[in-house]
Amino acid sequence: MTYVNLITGFLGSGKTTTLLSLLAQKPQHEKWAVLVNEFGEIGIDGALLADSGAILKEIPGGCMCCVNGLPMQVGLNMLLKQHRPDRLLIEPTGLGHPKQILSLLTSETYKAWFTLNATLCVLDPRQLLDPRVRENENFRDQLAAADILIANKQDSATAESHAALHAWYQQHGEKRPLVQASWGNIEAALLDTPHLNARELPDAQHHHATKQALPETLTTLRLNPQQRWRRALNASQGYEACGWIFDDETLFNTVGMLEWMRTSPVDRAKGIVRIPEGALIINRQGEDFYFETQPAPPPDSRIEMIHSSTAPWNTLQSQLLKLRLS
Repeated sequence: MTYVNLITGFLGSGKTTTLLSLLAQKPQHEKWAVLVNEFGEIGIDGALLADSGAILKEIPGGCMCCVNGLPMQVGLNMLLKQHRPDRLLIEPTGLGHPKQILSLLTSETYKAWFTLNATLCVLDPRQLLDPRVRENENFRDQLAAADILIANKQDSATAESHAALHAWYQQHGEKRPLVQASWGNIEAALLDTPHLNARELPDAQHHHATKQALPETLTTLRLNPQQRWRRALNASQGYEACGWIFDDETLFNTVGMLEWMRTSPVDRAKGIVRIPEGALIINRQGEDFYFETQPAPPPDSRIEMIHSSTAPWNTLQSQLLKLRLS
């Protein structure tokens, strides 16, 4: 029997960092798997999770529950039938709606395959101070669907965000566990909490207003042998994503890449790129900017940006191409 947890959270809340923290606690004798879904098609989270010791399946290009749940069913079935993991962690896109995913996970189809445990929602309390986020239906419904609330990024908390979290929890917490965390560090024992949330969730409007196309393949973007780089665009729910992938012979200027990612006029930016020193990992949400270098270079370079309106993608691309050293 496979135990399944849904790990939700809005853009930039720290879901991937939380996943890495949980995977680091995996018992040596157990087989864990991760089903990860990103709004863009490049697959940054998959690259970051590649060395986590878990079996990884990626669903790119939007919400995994769209198109009647087909992308998610295909990915879920492949993991369950091919690998039979002891535990499966599902990370939907930060713009994903939880109702359709939970409906699928609790359907008769999967009762013989797995036990659904607690849904964890990762929250940056500062998001409660931003009306654009606070009024987003996916943000509200991710919190409403949670069995356990993870108040992440306490290392960046302010008096205002503490007050906003307290006020929200008093009104909407409904006595659900609230776990304070920094850098996504939470105890893996939380995953064994039963799924108890029986509240009725509203349908997401975007599931009725538009028809999202099924990706040609349920994998992240790849380069053809003759290509040095590619760009991919995706738009839905008022957000736009633009991503780039570069081949393994392309190196980037380290300082230039840091400055470009830090100053680009977008809400969200993530990347793992090849530099002379090895690998550069960048994660930016608004003004929060994190980076690290690692000696082992990644197999290719991947960059993804997301913005809540149209961004100057062509200008940003021209600046990016000038950062290549080779």
